Formats: sequence, structure tokens, C-alpha cells
Amino acid sequence: MSVEKVRSYLKKYGMEDRLQVFPVSSATVELAAQALHTEPARIAKSISFHDGTGGCLLVVTAGDTKIDNAKFKARFDFKARMLAPAEVEPLTGYPVGGVCPFGNPPGAAVYLDVSLRRFDRVYPAGGSADSCVRLSCEELAAVSRSAGWVDVCRRAGGARPA
Repeated sequence: MSVEKVRSYLKKYGMEDRLQVFPVSSATVELAAQALHTEPARIAKSISFHDGTGGCLLVVTAGDTKIDNAKFKARFDFKARMLAPAEVEPLTGYPVGGVCPFGNPPGAAVYLDVSLRRFDRVYPAGGSADSCVRLSCEELAAVSRSAGWVDVCRRAGGARPA
């Protein structure tokens, strides 16, 4: 159901052919990278947080990054608090492992982290734990109706993203 919702949403942009469904799980960065035969950093993971008003905030980051709590708080003026698994689908419109940054319900704001900009193509989830969408960063910004680019991550090993 969620994959068809994404396909329908992407059709408005003439990008429905960018949706890929795999015979294997792509629910984690590592699994998605394996399914796509690409490096994990190119997987655009959508991390969902409480926004403090009853909605949620999605931060889409490169697969090799982690949220930097100090940078997050400085940018959004509240502490990063991830959604509990039971809250993810009601607030984002998608199940855990398939959260994507488009076609979300009202109250779900999308921000793109600058860590993605080093790639010509990135792969956010496609609404299920076995799908993704191939997009450029410009296309991702357009179809996600992003609220803007932010710098709230660090590389998984502790370094700031390039």
C-alpha cells in the first residue's frame, strides 16, 4: 500500500519510474546499499523526531552520518527526541524501515542535511522496507517539499561531514 502511495505521489513529478522494489529487505542503510550495489553513504535515511507541537520533523541525511545533538538543538531550538516505533507510521505516513520524505501527512516537516550534497544521486526509502527511489539532491528537495537544508549531522565515526 505505501509503495503504491509513493508511486502515485512521484507520478505527479513524472518520476514514478525511479521507484525500485527489491526481492530483499532494504530497511536499513546497510541492506539498502547491498540491494542497490552502492555505498552506504548514498542511502538517504529519513530520521523522525518529535517537533514539540504534536507533529514530527524528518531529517534526511547521508547514510554514513549520525545526528549531532548540539547542532540539532542549535538549529531547531529543542532537544532531538526520536519517535517511538509505534509513533512512526501515524506521524510520517510510513512504516519503520520505509519512511520516506514525500507524501507525508500534514504536520511532518522535512529537512535535508547538507551531508547529502556531496552525491549526484541519493536513495531515500520508497514507502516500504523493500523499496527506494533514485533522485538527485535537487529532485529530492523538490519532491520532498523540503523546508530547507540544515547542517545537523556528523560522520558516524565522529567527524563532521565534508
